[in-house]
Amino acid sequence: MTFKLLSKAVLALAAMGLCLSAASAAYKSEYKLSVVPGASSGWGQTATFFADCVRQKSNGRINIKPYFGAQLMAGKQTSELLLVRRGAIDFALASTINWSPQIKELNLTALPFFVANNPDRYKAIDAIEAGKSGKMLEKAIEKTGVKFLGWSENGFRELTTSKGPIKKPEDMKGMKLRVCGTPIFIDIFSSLGANPQAINWSEAVTGFQQGIVDGQENPTNGINVPTKVWQWHKYSTDWHYMIDPLFFTANMKVWKEFSPEDQKLILSCAVEAEKYGKALSRLSNDNGQAYEYLKSINKLPAVTNPKEELKKNGMTVTEYTPEMIKRFYEATAGVRADWTQKIGPNVVKAAEEDMQAAK
Repeated sequence: MTFKLLSKAVLALAAMGLCLSAASAAYKSEYKLSVVPGASSGWGQTATFFADCVRQKSNGRINIKPYFGAQLMAGKQTSELLLVRRGAIDFALASTINWSPQIKELNLTALPFFVANNPDRYKAIDAIEAGKSGKMLEKAIEKTGVKFLGWSENGFRELTTSKGPIKKPEDMKGMKLRVCGTPIFIDIFSSLGANPQAINWSEAVTGFQQGIVDGQENPTNGINVPTKVWQWHKYSTDWHYMIDPLFFTANMKVWKEFSPEDQKLILSCAVEAEKYGKALSRLSNDNGQAYEYLKSINKLPAVTNPKEELKKNGMTVTEYTPEMIKRFYEATAGVRADWTQKIGPNVVKAAEEDMQAAK
């Protein structure tokens, strides 16, 4: 090789190195992923799964770090959307509940007994997310200026109490129950005769200990077992009154900085994390598919039958029949009618059609 050709080859390699260096330099050394509960929750484990997947598939080029316990928003869950939009948070594994005050359409899955009043409640929620109504929700999220990446799941929210068992709406009369602070929750529990308390978790625990708060609602697998809810409550009501879908989002500016190849990589991890998160949520509540999937990827949690774990620790679990759910469905008809108008009748109708098609 002549000196001239050698020089050209060296320059070409140098240019290639500069391009690779520039591409690497365009990415942050760390991307912050917001998570509301702790790392041991199903929600937290799903966030870790997603971050690990992205790191592994990118060979460490994309480092996403979960921040648990709502620490990126100083504990104020409903400010998460604003912080993602502004870029103070890069990614979020968000809940429809926490973003619903700003995005009314996300109250869809909080309509009381809307999803549970189906022969197969998991098939129903999957049909919503994959169907026309799911696309409407994605569009509503992206209208705020953030990138929607994919769904996951915190689970159906069940009721735990120090008083019980609860088998009919009348059993809830006058109960002081800690609920999420979004308006639809207040309306649901008020319509059932309870006294809903929109307080943060630490205050609620103090209330449980002092006996001035009678109960709370949260998913069994994702929250109630990890927090050892049996420390305060002896009754669990498996009524599936609403489901808490989670979804991965990214700041739009951050998202656009990734190459098309890396965007595809991140989206593929969101798909894998959805499958994992839903399996954690549905473990022992489905036909065994969740167990087999988690076993196949060597990710079975220490507790594989959460309801039995509640019973083992002294809790009485009341599992609702379709007839019992129907009674509560009828008792909350007014809430569904009112909130259908707030959410958008077209969105609710699309969801009803999606669920019907999946039966």
